Amino acid sequence: MQLQSKLPQVGLTIFSQMSQLADAHGALNLSQGFPDFDAPEALKEALQRHVQAGHNQYGAMTGVAALREHVASKIARLYRNPVCADKEVTITPGATQALFCAIQTLVRAGDEVIVFDPCYDSYAPAVTLAGGRCVHIALNSVDFSVDWQKFADALTERTRLVIINSPHNPSGAVLQRSDLQQLADLIRERDVYLLSDEVYEHLVFDDQSHCSVLTHEELYQRACVVSSFGKTYHVTGWKTGYMVAPAKLTAELRKVHQYVSFCAVTPIQHALADFMQAQPEHVDQLPAFYQRKRDQLCLAIENSRFTFVPTASTYFQLLDYRAIRDDLNDVQMAHWLTTEHGVASIPLSVFYQQAPVDQHLLRVCFAKQEDTLSLAGEKLCAI
Repeated sequence: MQLQSKLPQVGLTIFSQMSQLADAHGALNLSQGFPDFDAPEALKEALQRHVQAGHNQYGAMTGVAALREHVASKIARLYRNPVCADKEVTITPGATQALFCAIQTLVRAGDEVIVFDPCYDSYAPAVTLAGGRCVHIALNSVDFSVDWQKFADALTERTRLVIINSPHNPSGAVLQRSDLQQLADLIRERDVYLLSDEVYEHLVFDDQSHCSVLTHEELYQRACVVSSFGKTYHVTGWKTGYMVAPAKLTAELRKVHQYVSFCAVTPIQHALADFMQAQPEHVDQLPAFYQRKRDQLCLAIENSRFTFVPTASTYFQLLDYRAIRDDLNDVQMAHWLTTEHGVASIPLSVFYQQAPVDQHLLRVCFAKQEDTLSLAGEKLCAI
């Protein structure tokens, strides 16, 4: 028997490849997006407490009620949107699963889905599995802003879904209120849904604010907004996220979710609920916490041959390497940097359908301890 692949172009992700390469060469792993420091002690203690208390069986398909209520309270406080915890908030085992469920819910065979390159690598495979086709629009190669005229030109009668990502991985660019308004104006008269990937919602720097789709009443009525506890609470391995959508859309999202995983991990949900109740200020402290790490990395490589503009959000920094090796494309450069200089990164071209030919950018993660960032600076400055 010969199995015909549903995803023939998909192989091992670049994140797994670079992490494996880093391990093989003993390199600093600044490639995959995870902290090398631990979760808050109170959060770990809460997990242990709930495991010992016996909260180890299936939870509600929609998510533990207390956690959904804390998410709704946070949204009301930060975004002035009084979403209903019971009918609009769903806890999922990871934000990627939430994105997958949203795409499977909304995309039908023959539908077109607009994505903005560079974009997160899970979008396109999920669209393909749903029978849809991605229409890729490249962001501005200098500041990664959206050209709304290009977007308007890409809209067709088959456009079913638009996927946006702000704060943006991998560039760190952030959408402004004016961007959301232009998007609303362009899709107002169309049968088009919106999927907003906001997993880095609390990591916005330099006194900027995150413009969530949750703050835009018109867009929210056709949107699913996805976020991540893993990114917010330094527990990426807990693989817990959530999706927020109007009640009618949430009912459809849950139909898919219940057959993908049914529910998220029960004791983890209880632990997160306890921590959110005890330390609601945690999310307010994150911008300054990660901005200090960004600034430490940028200062450490200030005298290197890399050029860069300090990122506006997320925990990723782009580095232009053309002054060092303009004879290598970014995939080759990422391998060379790992094997020869002991620092693993991610090449930006993997986030594109067709990357700009004159782009020489690598993405590095600064969600690391001070010693790790200092050592990274030493290694990068030595090149």
